[in-house]
Amino acid sequence: MEKTIFITGASRGFGKLWTEAFLKRGDKVAATSRNIEAYQDLAEQYGEQFLPIALDITDREAVFKAVHEAKDHFGKLDVVINNAGYGVFGAVEEVGEKAARDVFEANVFGTLWVTQAALPIFRAQGSGHVIQLSSVLGVWSLPTLGIYNATKFAVEGFSEALASEVKDFGIHVTMIEPNGYTTDFGGSSAVHGDVIPAYDALKSSLGEAEGLLPEDYGKPEATVPAILKLIDSENPPLRLFLGKVGLRKTEKVYAEKIQVWKEWKDVSEAAHG
Repeated sequence: MEKTIFITGASRGFGKLWTEAFLKRGDKVAATSRNIEAYQDLAEQYGEQFLPIALDITDREAVFKAVHEAKDHFGKLDVVINNAGYGVFGAVEEVGEKAARDVFEANVFGTLWVTQAALPIFRAQGSGHVIQLSSVLGVWSLPTLGIYNATKFAVEGFSEALASEVKDFGIHVTMIEPNGYTTDFGGSSAVHGDVIPAYDALKSSLGEAEGLLPEDYGKPEATVPAILKLIDSENPPLRLFLGKVGLRKTEKVYAEKIQVWKEWKDVSEAAHG
């Protein structure tokens, strides 16, 4: 069944791959990026089925304008995918104020603005699906990615609340939580903090950490069937791991958390008064 989809950050990585898959099967797609020249080939191939929009997701007014442009162009919106964002690498102490604020503006506030722009449209329709590109790093943390972790934890927090707020309006919310994939996540779009030599030994050992081993990285193309199944589902999940690492490590991490909470149970309950 044909879907009308609004997707951010669609000029590279997962965004471009999924956009091409949607168009190929006949969906209508509004795709945003700061630079829409990357979409020239798709615009020529798919014509009115495809709407490229130049957008800086940190500009709230521009976001609302873009979402409404897509709705007016196609007549409706079925799915909004918040894919835009980028990684920040460095120990918490290494990431400066500008880098930290900028990544929150994009990964958290950009996602929030698109979500807020879509909700009135979905409520009026009585249907819609908000899909947030979170990460396994929105569920548990890895050292030297703490600030990026924080942005994804924030997206998870407001999106979980959102799901309860809008379910009676016929709106679904899903957080996609990929493990590492062989995309450009750590490449040209990434930001790196200032190097503090005290963390060099930690960084050199990270290649042996679960979630960062070569075999832990998935193939981006393998995500396409999962995304198509997700947007076609009548009852989509609140959370969906992509890859083999997420569930395996989450079970281990949460078992450890529960054990510590239990060990400190008496202290916790005594603090109740």
